[in-house]
Order: sequence, then structure tokens, then C-alpha cells
Amino acid sequence: MAHQSPMIAIPKKTTGDVDWTGPIRNLIAKSFGENPDNYAQECQALQRCRQDAVKGAGSDMTGRDLLYKYFGQLEILEMRFPEIRVNFPWNDAFTNKLTTQTAIAYEKASVLFQIAATHSAIAASQNRSDPEGLKLAFYYFKTCAGMLTYINENFLHAPSTDLSREVIKFLVGVIMAQATEVFLEKCINEKKAPALVAKIASQSASMYTSLSEEVKDFMGKGIFDRNWITLIQIKSKHFGSIAQYYRGQVDNKAGAHGEALVRFTLAESLAKEANRSAASFSALFAHVSPSLPADAGPSISERTKVQLQLSTDRRTEAERDNDLIYNAVLPSVDALPAIEKAVVATPITIQEVYRAPDVQNVIGADIFVKLIPLSVHESASVYSEEKAKLVRKEVENAESAEVEARSALEAMGVQAGLARFKAMAEGSLGGEEEIPLDVRRWREDINVMEDREGIDTLLQQMARLKEAVKAELDGISRDLDVESRECETMRVKYDHLWTQEPSASFTKSIRQDLKSHMGALDAAAASDQQVSTLWESVRSDIRLLLSPGVEDVFRASAQRDAPSESLLDLDIGAEAHDEKERVRIGQYTAEIEERLGRLKKIAYERGEVLKELKDKIQADDVSHLLLLNRRNPGAEQSLFAAELEKFRTYQQRLGTTVHNQQAILAGRGPGAKKWDERERRKKDTVRRFSNARDGYMEVRDGLTKGLQFYQQLTDLMSGPLSADRRSERDRLVGQADIQQRLAVPQTPAEKPPLPPPPPRSPPSLDSSFGRHTPPYSRLLHPSQSNHIRIFPPPPPQPARPAYTNPVSTNTTTDPYASLGAFGSQFSTPRAAPPVPRQQAHSASPQRQSSFSLPPPPPSRPQYAAIPQNPQTYSQQAPPPPQLQPTQQGSQYQTMPPPPPPSQGYDTQQYYQGYGR
Repeated sequence: MAHQSPMIAIPKKTTGDVDWTGPIRNLIAKSFGENPDNYAQECQALQRCRQDAVKGAGSDMTGRDLLYKYFGQLEILEMRFPEIRVNFPWNDAFTNKLTTQTAIAYEKASVLFQIAATHSAIAASQNRSDPEGLKLAFYYFKTCAGMLTYINENFLHAPSTDLSREVIKFLVGVIMAQATEVFLEKCINEKKAPALVAKIASQSASMYTSLSEEVKDFMGKGIFDRNWITLIQIKSKHFGSIAQYYRGQVDNKAGAHGEALVRFTLAESLAKEANRSAASFSALFAHVSPSLPADAGPSISERTKVQLQLSTDRRTEAERDNDLIYNAVLPSVDALPAIEKAVVATPITIQEVYRAPDVQNVIGADIFVKLIPLSVHESASVYSEEKAKLVRKEVENAESAEVEARSALEAMGVQAGLARFKAMAEGSLGGEEEIPLDVRRWREDINVMEDREGIDTLLQQMARLKEAVKAELDGISRDLDVESRECETMRVKYDHLWTQEPSASFTKSIRQDLKSHMGALDAAAASDQQVSTLWESVRSDIRLLLSPGVEDVFRASAQRDAPSESLLDLDIGAEAHDEKERVRIGQYTAEIEERLGRLKKIAYERGEVLKELKDKIQADDVSHLLLLNRRNPGAEQSLFAAELEKFRTYQQRLGTTVHNQQAILAGRGPGAKKWDERERRKKDTVRRFSNARDGYMEVRDGLTKGLQFYQQLTDLMSGPLSADRRSERDRLVGQADIQQRLAVPQTPAEKPPLPPPPPRSPPSLDSSFGRHTPPYSRLLHPSQSNHIRIFPPPPPQPARPAYTNPVSTNTTTDPYASLGAFGSQFSTPRAAPPVPRQQAHSASPQRQSSFSLPPPPPSRPQYAAIPQNPQTYSQQAPPPPQLQPTQQGSQYQTMPPPPPPSQGYDTQQYYQGYGR
């Protein structure tokens, strides 16, 4: 360091004691509502931190770290307690004037000035002959300029001289000029190109020249040390000489010998001025300046002397060469082109300084970390929600990947079929193991049902019942025709003496019901045909399912390469024991197992990465950063985005696992393709048997409904009508013969008039079935024997309650469902009610009537399996019949009332039961 150029260091400010404890305790109690005693240690730590930084530290690395820590705590403290007021006394660095303010910003600006002064002292004290020292000097001069620039940009109203904008600007110029000087020394020591050295020296000379002009504004104010002014002027001339010296070398090499000689002469002239000023400075520099090194005078004098000697020697040599060799014309100094300048130093901002990891470690944790303002809590909650969104997204992606893998494996049937195919490859697979579980269950169920009652047996039973019902209906139709013909024959024969009611009115509703029965029987026949057709379509597959050959069917479906024949045409066992086929299956299963293992590893890795991500996010806390950016709300989003980038690595790892899984599932080899083919054939076989089983159940359900329909229809067709009607007719024939023999002719004038007979109740459907004894004993009720007697008519009966006949209104009828309309009326026999008496209006004796009034009809049963729509039938006592005189005028014949409406018939449910 014997000939090292002296550097200017900025002097430090001085301060007095400050009490942080009292104001902080008051704010904790008022603003945060907590007990200040809980933060006594924190207050003491802050007090000690300031004492160490601004009063006990020196201008070295230790002092720098203490100032770093205190300023970092001030930044956080200002965000937490923006309204705090403390008396901060500081003495001016140049005038030593005391200035006291209560704003925390004044404390921060003063501490930053201290940091800048410390950086300048560190840079000035470096041994620049050492490359590492030269590098540190260059760095700390730039950081010093950055700190001073931050003060000028953020603290506009300086309360002291050293913090004023003009002074700070001048100090920044001095520091940057010295940084350029350091870089120039580096280039000269490394023997860089003369052109580059000339540009840097020109920049340095220009900066010192500007400073020598600016310093004139401060002359007489007693702000800066006069040694600074002298040193700046010396360096202005010195670096101007160096710039001309190296540019002359460039011109001489380029062949501009005249310009080179003029530049060497100018360099010598500037060096003489610098050396003369340096000699005076060295003689007068007797006192010790705190901002200059102790050997500043001798050092600058020695350096200017060396530069003068170099310039003189080079000018002499160039002059001799030009006189003897070149004889170049020498231009004037003003005609010389200006030397270009190169900017090589820029300030390092405070943000870059504090962003360094070592500086963050120096600052340490927030002293009042437990005290978080509400606004910071809210911002932290927003950031936590952003982290939660990130975690939810990654969890959803992971779950989606798991579901995708599981679905793919289930679609291929790997989990259920791998063991089976391995056993197949080893030749140890039994027949039962070949059959899937569902198929085995279907087989057992159908076996149980067939053993109990087979489909063919049910078909035969239904055919027998159907024939019996048809024969019964045909017999009833013939009996009705015979009875009607006999009744009319007797009426013609005996004329008015024949009192039996005509068959037409009595059998009209029966004939309508008979017609409905016949229609329902025809519709049931069509449904029976559908059941038979369906059974024929599935019979072969059901027989195969119940046979032992179904095992070979599934074995063949797994081993054949391209089965195009049907299940019945399979050549069972053709390749079941093919050794080559088993070897191929073993290779395929090994490949699939290897892929399954890779999938498990990927799933495990995905779970571990997801766990690490959750732990990292759980431990992440940006409250201190939010506190630092509290005054800049717009920076939250950018801060969140920057902080969330910390988790980008985990997201990329999770994405890689998903990509690898998709590659394994998509890039399937021949083993997986073969597996898909085998599983597809197996599923086709299972689907075939599933359809057969469904058809079997439909057939069985249809047969059950058909048997129920025919059985109920058979139960309806029994009743005591035919024999009673015939017995009544026989008795009436005998009585009519007796009346014809005993009758004596009388004139109408001599015959006294007879009173009109009382009205008789006309026969209804119920009275016809209950009172009469018709000739269809097989159709409705058990046999009843009644003698014919004539009774006076009963009084009019009150209206009987209406009852509901559920009949479906759908256009498509079910013949089995219509049974509900007849079963309640005909299926249950009823005892004959008491017989009313009627008075005959002739001379004939009383006779026993075969007609009886039925009891009120019971409510109709509802069949849960046959939904029907209600249809109401109202049955009331009919009005008395109108009496008309016969040809003789002595007898009255009752006219029959209109028959009751026929009951409806619905065949919808039979078709619905089959689902066809």
C-alpha cells in the first residue's frame, strides 16, 4: 500500500441515548390490548440493539452487521408501530449540530447514513494491491452510493445538513468517482488494452473535474474538509494525464504519430500540474483527518510523480521518432478528438443489499414477532388461502390420477384376473375357477328354480289350464243358447200363462261377460306365444349354463386368439393344454406385474411429494414480509406470486408422476394388449349368459302370471244357474197345463174388474244371480233347489251404496289383470237370502219363486300387483215395472227392465308383466 491512491471516507454522525421502552409499552397496551409486561424482554433487546449499532460499533464489518440488524428491526418496527413517537437526537456529521426529531423516519435516515459511512470506510481501508481487497473496495463504494441514493429518494425534507439533497448528491459523486478509480487501477494492473484504459481514465477525470466545480458551491460554508477539495483537484489533473497518455499510445499504434506526440505532451503538462499540487498538499497535510488515510499526502505525491516521469519519457521518445522518422504535422490541442468515456460503476440498491442471505441471517428474527397487526393478519389469511388453493389443486390432481389408474385397471380386469391367468399359465387352474363369480351365482339360482319347478313343466300346466278354460267357456255359451230356445218355445206354447222371465233380459250381462272372457282368452294366447318365443331364444344358452361344459366355454374364450363362433360351436378344450399358449400367457402376466409395480412406485412417490408439499406450506410464514410491505398494498399480489414460486418444484414433481403414470397406462405392450383381448372375450361370454339369465327370469315371471290368470278365470266359472232355471221351467209347464184345463170362459162385461197388481222389482244382474235359478249351474253359484211360489211384491227398497270396480283405462289391456273385476262377485259362493213374496193377479195358486234378492255386494279386493283405475257402478232398487193388459184384459205381464251395464275387462297387465 506504499503507492496506493488515498480515498475519501464519509464521516459518521453521533447520537445520544434513546428510550424505546416507554412508547412501545404504551402502544402495546392501547393498540394491541395486551399486557406490556409480557414484552419486557423484547423492549430490552431493541434498546440494546440500538446501543450496539450507533454508539459502540466501529467502521468495520462488525459495525456494519450491527447497523444492518438495527435498521432491519427499525423497518419492521415502523410497520408494526407506525404511530410511535420517540425523541431521536443526532449530531450532524459535518457541522456537528444537534438535531432531535420524534419521527421514526429520521432515525432510519440517520442509520442509513451511518451504514453508508461505514461502507465508505471499509472500501477506503482495503489493500487494493490484493485482487480480493480491490474487489471489496469496488463493491462497498457502490453499496455506499446506493444507501445515499436511497436517502435522497425517500427522505425529502432533511432536518440536518448532512442529509440535505445537495450534500448527499455531492457525496454520491465522490463515492462513484472513487469506485471508477478503483476499477481503473484494476485495469492498469491487469494490463488491459490502452483504448479501454483511456476511456475509463477519461471517465474518472471527468467525474473529478465535475466534483471540483460543484465543491465551489460549498466553499465558505464549512461543510466539507478542505483536504477533500485539494485531493479532488489533484485527481482531476492526474487522471486527465493518464487518459491522454494511454490514448497517445493508441494513436501512435494507429500511425497518427502527430496526434500521439501532442497527447504525450498534454499528458506531461497535466502530470506536472498534478505533481505540483500534490507536493503542496503533502507539505500542508500535517493534521490527521478522520476521512482520509494518514499517508494521503505522500501517497498522492508519489503517484503523480510516477505519472509525470512516464509521460516525460514517452513524450521525449515520440518527439525524437517524429523528428527523425515520421516528420508528422502536429495538430493543436483543441483540434484533438475528445476521448470517449466508459461508465463502469453504478450504485447497488439497498434492496439488493438486504436481499442477500448473509444479511438476512445478520438481521435475524423479528424482535416483536408475537405482535402482529390486524391488517397483516388479514393479508396473511389471504396468502394462506392462496396456499390452500395450491394444495387443493395438487390433491385433486393426485386423486384424479389415482382414480384414472384404478379405473383403467378395473376396466382391464387386472386385479380380479391376474391370479387366474397366472394359474392358467402354470396349468393349475380348475374348472370352477374359470367361471366368474356372477355366472356361478346365476347358475346356482337357476338350478334351484329348475329343480323346484322347471320351465317346461310350467308351460305344460299353463297349456292344460288354457284348454280347460276354453272348453268351459264354450260349454256355457251352448247352455245359454239351449236355455233361451227352450224358454221361448214354452212362451209360444202357453202364451199368457207362461210367467217365466225371458232369457234375453236375464242373460244379456252374462253374454257380455262371456264375450269379454273370450276376448281376454285370445289376448292371453298372444302373450303365451311371446313367452314361448322368448323361451326358445334362451333355452340353448340356459341349458349350456347348467351343463358342465360352461367351464370349457370360459376356458376357450380366454385361450382363443379370434373366437368368431357362437358359444355352442366352440371346440371345447382344443387349446386348453397347449404348452406354448401357457408360456405366452406367463410372459404377458410377468409384463403386467412389472407395470403394476411401477404404478405402485409412482403412487407412493406421489404421496410422499404431496406430504412434503403440505408440510412445507404448513411451515411457511410471510408475516414479516407482509409487515415490511405494509405501506405498499399493491405489492401483495406480486409478493404472493413470488412466495408461491417456492412450491413450484413440488408441483413439477407431482406433474412428473402423473405424466409417467399416463405413459405406463397408454404405452401398453403386447402383454397388455393381449390382456385386453382376453378380457374382452371373457366379458362378451359373461354378457351372453347375463342376457340368457335375464330372458329366463322374464319367461318365469310371465309363466307365473299366466298360470295365475288362468287359475282365477277357472275359479270364476262355477255357479248354480242352469239346473234351477230348468226346474223352474218344468214346474211352470205343469201349472200352465192345469190352468188351461180349469179355466171357464167369461165375458168381459160380467167379469168384475180386478185391482191393479202391485209393482214388482225387475230383475237386475245381482237379483238374477241371487233370486233366479238359471240353467248355468256351472257358471256362478252352488246349486240351490227352490219351488215356484207367487208372492206379493215387496215394498220399494232403498238405494244400495255404490261400490268401486277397479278397471284399468289403458288402451292396452292385460287379461290377467282383469280378474279383479270378477273375482269379488263370483269367486266366493254366498248363501241364498230370504225370499220375498209376491201376489199373482190370476186365479192360479201361489207358487214358490226361484228368484231371491242378493245381499249388498262386498267391496272388491285390490290386487297389489295389478294397478287399476277405479270405475264406479251404482246399484239401486229399480222402479216398479209398467203393467200392460193382456189380450183378455184380466192378466198383467211385467215388462223386464233394461239389463245392468256390463262390467269392464282389462288385459293390460298381462303384456306389462312380460315387458314385451
